[in-house]
Amino acid sequence: MSEKIVTVVATFEARPGKEAELRAALLGLVAPTRPEAGCLNYDLHVSPEHPGKFMFHENWTSKALLDAHLQSPHLKALLPRVDELCVAFPTIALWERIA
Repeated sequence: MSEKIVTVVATFEARPGKEAELRAALLGLVAPTRPEAGCLNYDLHVSPEHPGKFMFHENWTSKALLDAHLQSPHLKALLPRVDELCVAFPTIALWERIA
């Protein structure tokens, strides 16, 4: 049986005054992530009402390939900056499409 597509919704909220820095850091993840094995889409969104709130909507062909992405150098490079840039650790939720 093949693995189900895994959808990720990850939300980030910038510390006051860090909106542009967080935006740049998150945009920097897009180009190296999209060609990764298993990445179907990796789309970054910003809230029109709150320009310091960002959301990734991602689809991966398997949990294993998502896990490999989570170990990628470009993602690991962001982790030490999360406390500096974000009010809290990002909220990351996994979803499976059912219809």
